[in-house]
Formats: sequence, C-alpha cells, structure tokens
Amino acid sequence: MTTDMTKDVTKEMTEELRQAAERLLDEAGRRRLTLAVAESLTGGMVASALADVPGASRVLVGAVVAYAMRVKSQVLGVDPVRLAEVGPVDSVVAEQMAAGVSRLMGADLGVATTGVAGPGGADGHEAGTVHLAVVSGWGTRLQELHLPGGRTQVRCTTTLRALEMVTQLLTSGVPGEGGRQAKEG
Repeated sequence: MTTDMTKDVTKEMTEELRQAAERLLDEAGRRRLTLAVAESLTGGMVASALADVPGASRVLVGAVVAYAMRVKSQVLGVDPVRLAEVGPVDSVVAEQMAAGVSRLMGADLGVATTGVAGPGGADGHEAGTVHLAVVSGWGTRLQELHLPGGRTQVRCTTTLRALEMVTQLLTSGVPGEGGRQAKEG
C-alpha cells in the first residue's frame, strides 16, 4: 500500500536521483570506466536509477540483487563465515559484495548496498542502518549510515548516497581513461 508520505518522498527524491545518476554516468563515461552494482536493501534501485538515464549502457555493465545471504556468498563471493558471524549488515560484507560484483561483471568499479530498510530492526541493527561500499583498482570507500524515516525514505536515500559515493571516488583522483568499455545493450 502506497501512502501519501511515500509518494512525497519518492517524488522529492526522483529528481535528485536522476541528477546523481547523470553525474555518475558522465564522470565514469568521460573516463571510459564501467560499473557493476550489488544491492541488498535497495533491491535494484541503484541500477534502475542509472538505467533510467539514456546512454547508461556505456558505463553500467550489470547488477545483482542479493537479498538472501546465500546469494551474497554463492554469487558475489562474500565470506560465508563472516556472514554467519556478523550477518549481512556490515562494512566488510558491503566491501566484499562490491568487489564480487565488479569481478563477476568484469567492471572497473563495483558499488554495493546492504542494511536494514525497516520497518523495525533486523540482525541486531536498527532500521536505517546502512553500509555502502565502492571498490575500484585505485581505491575503496566504505560508509556507514544511520538514516531516519520509513522504508521508502531509507531505500531512496541509500540509493542517492551510493550514487554520490561513486561520483566522489571518480572525482578524487581517478585514472583518466582506459577502463573496460561497456557494450551497448
């Protein structure tokens, strides 16, 4: 059921997400770099925001929605012992998801989202606890967020912050050109 608040949050975020996706794609495209996405709590929203921009296939190679821990482990290569010990809401898990999707897709960069969207907590973490990771050959960025709001707001804000985090890595001293070029699709 969609509430008026959900509609407002989504409406307000749509333009911000579009602009953030355009900035990321422009920065990566100018450097001829490719990106792969691994998502848990955002459930495909990061990849969708990117794919909404015409020409995204120059940069976006693909995405994996890894909600289940077995998918994180078996598909993305996240350490199953770590998952068993700390659960999926963890910075190292996010980093391993990002590295795994980058490797799986043959992309220059990998970005990952994992956390608790709500309502209510999970795995000993409050709703709004989020871990983001961006992995590349020239650097890794990790970020832990504690976001307010309901499920939709947490997921939208996480998507925005993930897009911005990749762009920040790209604009902070990335190699100029020569990454793997994505194929049109």
